[in-house]
Amino acid sequence: MGLPIKWINHIEAWQSSGLSQSAYCQQQGLNYHTFSARLCEYLKADKESLPAFLPVQVKPSARETIVLKHSKGHQVMLPDTISASWFAELLRCLD
Repeated sequence: MGLPIKWINHIEAWQSSGLSQSAYCQQQGLNYHTFSARLCEYLKADKESLPAFLPVQVKPSARETIVLKHSKGHQVMLPDTISASWFAELLRCLD
C-alpha cells in the first residue's frame, strides 16, 4: 500500500515552503518524527519508481566548417564553434 495522499501533500508542500522540516511540522501541527518517517517512505518509493540506467554510447557529432572563399582563390576554413562576434570582427578586418 502506498503512502496516504495526506502525507504526499504535506511532503510536497514542505519541499516548496523553504522551511526546515522542524519549522514546517510546528507550523502544521505535525509530529516531527512521524513526518520524518513518512518522508523516508516517500523518498524510498520515489527511488524505486525511477527507471534503471541504460547503457549509452556517445559519439562525437560531425562538425561543420565555415569556408570563406576570396575571389582570387584564397580560402579560409574555420570551425563552426567560433563565436559570432569573433567571426564578425574577422569579416570587418577583411573588408
